Amino acid sequence: MKGLRRQLSLLGTAPGFRLLFLATMGSSLGTLLATVALVIDVKDRTNSGPWVGALMFVEFLPAVAVGLFFGPFLDRLPRRGVMIVADLVRFGVFCSLPFATSAGQIVALAGVAGFTTGFFRPAVYAGTSENVSWTLAPIIGGALVAVTNPDTAYWVNAASFLLSALLVFRIPSERLQGVVAASRGHLHDLADGFVRVVRTRPLLTVLVVWTIALGGFAASNTAQVFLAKDTFSAGDFGYGLGFGCIGLGLAIGSFGAGTWVERRSVGHVYALSILVAAIGLAAAASMPSIWPALPCFVLSGIGNGAAVVCNSLLVQRGASDDIRGRVFTVIMSVNYAMYGVGVPAAGPITDALGPRWVFGGVGAVLVFASLVAYALGREQIAERTAEVEAA
Repeated sequence: MKGLRRQLSLLGTAPGFRLLFLATMGSSLGTLLATVALVIDVKDRTNSGPWVGALMFVEFLPAVAVGLFFGPFLDRLPRRGVMIVADLVRFGVFCSLPFATSAGQIVALAGVAGFTTGFFRPAVYAGTSENVSWTLAPIIGGALVAVTNPDTAYWVNAASFLLSALLVFRIPSERLQGVVAASRGHLHDLADGFVRVVRTRPLLTVLVVWTIALGGFAASNTAQVFLAKDTFSAGDFGYGLGFGCIGLGLAIGSFGAGTWVERRSVGHVYALSILVAAIGLAAAASMPSIWPALPCFVLSGIGNGAAVVCNSLLVQRGASDDIRGRVFTVIMSVNYAMYGVGVPAAGPITDALGPRWVFGGVGAVLVFASLVAYALGREQIAERTAEVEAA
């Protein structure tokens, strides 16, 4: 509890952190609300696993391009400006979505939003992260679509991005970025990010482990709408409720992880977190209806949320501020490349085998990722012990 109170006290004592927290929460709230609406919209228009997979593919694939080609700009450009422009572009996208007339147009606009999110997310992670919005947004999104239609969720999301941009504008630039990196040329800057990740064990751990894990999460995200609406017959609200329970777990895990890593090594917490997520998703697959599956979704969210915090801690410990933006984008580009493989692959598999089997398979993949995290964590402990003995 002391660790949690210490984290929450920052909201009252650090105005810059409070503004960033609120901006990120507002932006994430709208994004997740709209994600639920987008998935329901495309699913209802097509009733096709590949189409839902295509939507999620274009939402996250642009992060790969950002990491491969634009990562250095996140260290050379003012982070506040990057975040504001990204919010304004996404505001325009979601103002356009209510006028889309086909699934193809929806997927194309989602791709534009995904590209700008590829800039916004690393800029935020270089400073802080939050998961509170994961709890309410999916539930609200599912309820809005069930009561009205996806257009309402799109308009609410557009407003959230505009609010986020206004809040970020009020944050002094120096609060978001300690130093603007000097450039040695674009290709050299890209290489610096890749080299730092490969040669630094904490960064390499995140690269390997989270790439495996995201491949699994990609498949479960694609299959979840079919699990809720078809297998559990829970409708739009049931889908949003399940997503919201994952969000509740994410909030619990992200806040709790700060205390857990004070008692255990980050590597051990990382491995255990992914194992908890595996158990939650595999258990959800075996449930007869949405209601007993909800605690399983919460459990999987707790593991996911704690693992995300461990990712950030490992990156922040392994990279200085002047290169952290590049490091985040390199890692995220590889992570989301695997996500991009998992999403389209999950669509046909879901159609062929059903969402229960997909969730069970994801559980097995996450167990493997947990074992890899534990092995790499033990190696890090061994290396530190050897260094101390040598000294």
